[in-house]
Amino acid sequence: MREEIAYALTTPYSLRKSRTGGIIARLLSRTGLDLVAGRIFAPSAELASSYAEMVITHQNARHQKTQELIRNYVLAHFSPDLAGRRARCLMLLFKGEAAVAKVREVAGAIATERTSGETVRDTYGDYIVDEKGIVRHFEPAILVGQDPEEVKAHLELWARYSDADGSNLDKVVQFPPKSNVEQTLVLLKPDNFRFPNSRPGGMIDLFSRTGLFIIAFRVLMLSVAQAEELYRPVLGLLTEILRKPTGTRAREILSRELDLDLGAEVEKELGALLGPIQARFNWESIVEYMCGRRPSETKNEDRLNPGREKCIALVYQGVDAVSKIRSVLGPTDPKKAPLGSIRREFGQTIMINSAHASDSVENAQREMRIVQVWENDFKAEVEKYFSHR
Repeated sequence: MREEIAYALTTPYSLRKSRTGGIIARLLSRTGLDLVAGRIFAPSAELASSYAEMVITHQNARHQKTQELIRNYVLAHFSPDLAGRRARCLMLLFKGEAAVAKVREVAGAIATERTSGETVRDTYGDYIVDEKGIVRHFEPAILVGQDPEEVKAHLELWARYSDADGSNLDKVVQFPPKSNVEQTLVLLKPDNFRFPNSRPGGMIDLFSRTGLFIIAFRVLMLSVAQAEELYRPVLGLLTEILRKPTGTRAREILSRELDLDLGAEVEKELGALLGPIQARFNWESIVEYMCGRRPSETKNEDRLNPGREKCIALVYQGVDAVSKIRSVLGPTDPKKAPLGSIRREFGQTIMINSAHASDSVENAQREMRIVQVWENDFKAEVEKYFSHR
């Protein structure tokens, strides 16, 4: 069966009501598809209007009624308001066999008399009609393409607007004057993507407890160079932490194996010699975990190439964003993390601990620059896929 590309567009209401995590969890775990890109949009009137008109295909009277319902919804909820304020939505791009049908099936029907909780719309959508059959409340939760040709037209439209309407969203959300508004980076680490599962969505769902706003979303594979730069401060920290215990352990081993009475001064020298070596080895293991390659085993010409491990980068914005995110994340060691924290729920070890979050506003800016959170992978994926069709 031929590989396809498909999209799921979370509505502004779903994003605003922090339903994003649950929707992503459902899509990842039940489609089995590869999430290859994601981008937060703040649609302009032109994008919203163009997308709304594309919904109308007039296949038959029954479909036309549903299409007009969606068209009117898009115009009302994706367009800027009268004051020019734009709503945020999240475009997710999936790839795999029968991707369009799989995404459509998990999304669920627009209107149904019975709900089972199986589909995204069963859980997060609303379709309420009165006794006369008039729709009184409609919330589709996500929008998807119905067939490959429709998906192609929709994605090419969103790709055209992806630079203008998908970048520099730090001014989209409005805050009261003099609020301590911060931005912070979250990285969902590679252990969450070993197989199709709900973990990435589950973590985003827990981060939503902060009440912060997602203003950037990027699927990426860190290069060795990026992982090295991201974790460079950790190398110095490990060197300091491991110097003394490494010296002590080396002294104990040498004393036992060589039957030597080595003093404290020798222990200090052993620590100064071997501590940085031990730190470097552990640090390279962290880099390898994040990108799939050890720096010492990577050729110079390959250091800038994408690695083998997938991550999701998110930027959260809001009042005291750094401390709020780190509070929900929990300490580095999952065993010491409080109940209900992300690392207690999803972490395994000090290194395989589910997610990374910036520890200061300054580091957040540094880390956002390293992982290039505003990079437009969505447009690149769309253009690459359809250029070969």
